[in-house]
Amino acid sequence: MPDEVARLISALARGAGSSSDFDLNPNVARPAGGVLRQAAVLVPIWLHDGQARLILTKRASHLKHHPGQIAFPGGKVDDTDSGPESAALRESWEEIGLPPDRVEVLGRLSPHETVTSYHIVPVLGLIRDAFTPTPELGEVDEVFSVPLSHVLDKARYIVEGRIWKGQPRNYYAVPYGPYYIWGATARILRGLAERASS
Repeated sequence: MPDEVARLISALARGAGSSSDFDLNPNVARPAGGVLRQAAVLVPIWLHDGQARLILTKRASHLKHHPGQIAFPGGKVDDTDSGPESAALRESWEEIGLPPDRVEVLGRLSPHETVTSYHIVPVLGLIRDAFTPTPELGEVDEVFSVPLSHVLDKARYIVEGRIWKGQPRNYYAVPYGPYYIWGATARILRGLAERASS
């Protein structure tokens, strides 16, 4: 097993606090009386060609929310799901054609709250077998992978900013080639990198 995966498994045994889009933006107020919507994502680590790689998606450009952004496969937790793991596996099957029986669920990462009022539970999963990623064309423009070592290297993360709803907003980014990985996806990965290095 690659060293990076062994580090992740060890990291799961260590507790870690939750994260949020507000970590770098203490002056951005949470909506008063807002209810967080429950969501789950799969953080899929694929042992492929002797290397551990993280699978990510590029969201379809026509979507109303977060068009063209880099994301984990995932979505809201439905009433028919038995929990975050079930939702993450279901969404991964729908979005990238990953059969649930090919995923070994290793555990949950720290939950993340988004500025758009989602409570996301990231589920860490290991894929040992071959599969052909198949993007769901209604939601996903592209499925690609990044070396796990890239996102576990804290030195690769930068803090950038933009104006959001008339206010400056800071966020983490961890670019890889032509892919600009930022926002909640990068924050979750940054938390994972911190946990794996401690």
